Amino acid sequence: MQELGHGDRQRLFERFGRTFASGASIYDEGESAEHCYLIQTGRVRLVKRIRGAERSLTVLKPGDLFGEDALLPKTSRSASAVALTEAQVLALDRKTFGVLLSTNPEVASRLVEQLVRRLRNAEEQVENAMLRDHPSRVVNTLLRLAGGVEPTTDGHVVAISPLELSSRVGLDVDAVKKAVQQLRDGGYVRIAEERIIIPDLAALKQLYQLLGMKEDVRGGFP
Repeated sequence: MQELGHGDRQRLFERFGRTFASGASIYDEGESAEHCYLIQTGRVRLVKRIRGAERSLTVLKPGDLFGEDALLPKTSRSASAVALTEAQVLALDRKTFGVLLSTNPEVASRLVEQLVRRLRNAEEQVENAMLRDHPSRVVNTLLRLAGGVEPTTDGHVVAISPLELSSRVGLDVDAVKKAVQQLRDGGYVRIAEERIIIPDLAALKQLYQLLGMKEDVRGGFP
């Protein structure tokens, strides 16, 4: 929504804005989908119940759209949305969302870019599901994330929390932390708060290939 002026954003929030406290439910899986949401401030977690257990699908940030199922007629929520921090969002019904897109081509372009990223993330999750060992999943995701940032003097710096990384990888937080610790012990990454620093991207790529070879060897035996 940064494509809109401050005055336009303020007017939109006065009309369509909602504020959710940290931990508050925005909507629940299975309920009727009436609105989609654009995050103004804070972070939102999408969660789905699989075989009775909650699985984190993704963590969204300001500027992200979620609840797109409301753009389809007579549909229900495919996942739940929970405010990970205090969050301010715009709640837009199908008609209002259409008007916003038709009158603001910059917003429409940004949302198309976001949907493309969502598709790429979905492809990444499918690829990770085909990898049997946890380190390979984490390394695969880190390589994808590093490919989207410019290198610095320290290397490629990926800003991501353990919860966000676990959502991208498709593992629980403890498993991801263990895999990242192994990478740190091996000198492949450094950790600084919620940032993962990859000093040598080529070395991490080589490690990914070696992990794949080990998995192929194990796969050849019962």
